[in-house]
Amino acid sequence: MRIFDTLADLQALVGQPLGHSDWITVDQARVNAFAEATEDRQWIHVDPERAKAGPFGGPIAHGFLTLSLIPYFFETGFAVRETRMVVNYGLNKVRFTAPVPVGSRLRAGFKLLAMDDVAGGAVQLTVEVAVEAEGAAKPVCVAESLARHYR
Repeated sequence: MRIFDTLADLQALVGQPLGHSDWITVDQARVNAFAEATEDRQWIHVDPERAKAGPFGGPIAHGFLTLSLIPYFFETGFAVRETRMVVNYGLNKVRFTAPVPVGSRLRAGFKLLAMDDVAGGAVQLTVEVAVEAEGAAKPVCVAESLARHYR
């Protein structure tokens, strides 16, 4: 976890990496719970036996499950002490660049793309989030996240 005292400490880091989150395992129980919560019970995610004959040789996590882990990645990746509240403002871009086989360990790398003042005293951070699977050659998801930090 990388800790910054103030938002101003980030200004000099625009365009640079901010570090990595902790790892998290995407097991079948997590995939099944996500399928239930979202009503997305496609066999490629929830039927391990059938998925063995599918294009990935086993079950894979939902792309949106991977995306939904972004708050966890931020929580374990970096923080700004002067921030009293952070609000997810959305995403500019999302790409699911590789499948996530069930059982994978994931973490995210962060790159600060922009930092802008917004109305109400907030600072909006635009952060590239590159989610990687342990041992994989390329990221499994790349997203441009917008978060508003309130002092």
